Amino acid sequence: MSSGLLSPVPGLPFVKRIFDLTLAGFLLCFLSIPILVVGLMVKLTSKGPVLYWSDRVGINNTIFRMPKFRTMRINTPAVATHLMKNSDVYLTPIGSFLRKFSLDELPQLYSVLKGDISFVGPRPALYNQDDLIELRTKKGIDKLIPGITGWAQVNGRDELPIPIKVEFDEYYLKNRSFFFDLKTRLP
Repeated sequence: MSSGLLSPVPGLPFVKRIFDLTLAGFLLCFLSIPILVVGLMVKLTSKGPVLYWSDRVGINNTIFRMPKFRTMRINTPAVATHLMKNSDVYLTPIGSFLRKFSLDELPQLYSVLKGDISFVGPRPALYNQDDLIELRTKKGIDKLIPGITGWAQVNGRDELPIPIKVEFDEYYLKNRSFFFDLKTRLP
């Protein structure tokens, strides 16, 4: 079986994949200058690489590497931000700005093109978020391709306790459709 850009990704309907490819390609062209500017800002304001490659849990609990603009210093522990006692001490000079406006997420368009994530789906867990991974697996959510945004993110992001986040993910699993994805993208 070939694995070209247009071949369907397991768990991702063909129409959704075509939409993801089209939108990601358009956004990469449209946002290429802002992406370069943000990358330059990251490089000029902190030591280390421009991108941070995070190990994430994808479809069927497989691990993939997801790029983000680096918002944390290079000595930051690899744990979810909400589990840190004082995550602000690890932020780069422009880290909070990038996070506030989700500019750190722009490199994830690469992951959409690659087929590791979609625009909408459960947000990919960090490889070490065992409690979240276990609950999602019990509910069958691990069979979905993760997304840049999802129903849980639209309804509370990281402020949600993990069991509530999984309830939103399960709701998405049971009600997903192309039109539900559009509703999730444009709340």
